[in-house]
Amino acid sequence: MLACVRTAAVFGIEAAPVQVEVDVSFGLPSFTMVGLPDASVRESRDRVRSAIRNSGFEFPPHKVTVNLAPADVRKAGSSFDLPIALGVLAAAGQINRREIRDLLLVGELSLDGGIQAARGVLPVAAAARRDRYRGLLLPHSNRAEAAVVEGLELYPVRSLVEAVSALNDPAGFTPAPAGADDAHVVERAANGGDFADVHGQALARRALEIAAAGGHNVLMVGPPGTGKTMMARRVSGILPPLTFDEALEATSIHSVAGLLPPGTRLLTSRPFRAPHHTISDVALVGGGQYPRPGEISLAHHGVLFLDEMPEFSRHVLEVLRQPLEEGCVRIARAARTAVFPARFMLIGAMNPCPCGYLGDPARACRCSPMQVARYGFRLSGPLRDRLDLAVPVGALSAHELQEAPPGESSAAIRGRVLAARARQLERDGVLNGRLQGRLLRERAALDATAQRLLGRAIVRLALSARAYDRVLRVARTVADLEGAEAVTVEHVGEALQFRGEP
Repeated sequence: MLACVRTAAVFGIEAAPVQVEVDVSFGLPSFTMVGLPDASVRESRDRVRSAIRNSGFEFPPHKVTVNLAPADVRKAGSSFDLPIALGVLAAAGQINRREIRDLLLVGELSLDGGIQAARGVLPVAAAARRDRYRGLLLPHSNRAEAAVVEGLELYPVRSLVEAVSALNDPAGFTPAPAGADDAHVVERAANGGDFADVHGQALARRALEIAAAGGHNVLMVGPPGTGKTMMARRVSGILPPLTFDEALEATSIHSVAGLLPPGTRLLTSRPFRAPHHTISDVALVGGGQYPRPGEISLAHHGVLFLDEMPEFSRHVLEVLRQPLEEGCVRIARAARTAVFPARFMLIGAMNPCPCGYLGDPARACRCSPMQVARYGFRLSGPLRDRLDLAVPVGALSAHELQEAPPGESSAAIRGRVLAARARQLERDGVLNGRLQGRLLRERAALDATAQRLLGRAIVRLALSARAYDRVLRVARTVADLEGAEAVTVEHVGEALQFRGEP
């Protein structure tokens, strides 16, 4: 007997339909699987056989052949367990239908027949709606995630027995319509603290506010213990809430990476990723034999914080250059290319020298000029060129630590950031950090005085064409924070103070 069920294979953050064909025929007992399965899919033979028997069903004592079509698409992961098991039972006559064309099936099986959570259910649900399937039969723990996609009937099941019952008696198994009890409201989650906890550091706070308002990248340079990490972790609290579309895209990436906690339907706060400096280039940008998203994609629509930036491998840092410009990363493989979105705000932090105390008024620097120069050269010129703001973070005095009043709260800063972003989106549809070409020249048109100031800065600071554009973008953001229509010499001057060597 031949049976056919439908599932999907995830590549990158997209899901492609897969047809699972199962043939049970007379012959010596065997279980053969074809259609480019990887090791994890081939191992499903033992899981499927044990799950079927331990669930009280009979595994057919015949020749079983499973074909995963199309045969030229590599199948990876354990989410094929459930469709294969249901296909075997359908071919053996233990399920009423041998053709299940209206549902997509996905799930991993335990040996006792239980159904475990699967990766990438959100992209699979989106593919099911795109291809006009009626519904999705999936692990119960993935129900909230799939419920984000409207227009699908969801059949959340906890065991193989429940899955068979849902297919044999759909009337007795009431599906939960997606989106019926899940309002599409994206709430803010608790962030990493409040800027009111930060003493002093007015210049660094201003730089981070500008960066948050325009979607710019920023580098903080200062001795250890001056609050660089503390401030970076509070940036998420001054960013606007995720829109529904942003939350859907970010959640899809985390779903493919397997980082969504059970029962999660949408990410509720902007991602904040802070990888250790020993990270590899593949872990940072994504990749592998079967491409998975890296840290820059997990930070999509959020913040990527690189603490002790010069301690990262230079090769690792250099792979950031293209994603910073394009907002995505392309992982090319022989069969196809996976595209992961990577539109993030980069915050870097570093010491001014290897010992960390260059320029500190209280502690003497023990580094030679050559050591200081080598330490600074760990960040290449092209990478520094892509950092819109560079700000010095000095050591705090005893008065600032003990007697200075609390700083401005994150709520107050977030109000200005929200207003500035609203002006940008209403005017151009994008943040200033992404303005290009003619549109940038029009939005940041300068008068004669501002032109002369910027011309002198180009010569003195040896600004490249890219750095020149970034000064204009930052100046436009400063103007938006003040509610100004035109970019003036004061705005350009403030933008230029963040282009020198901190």
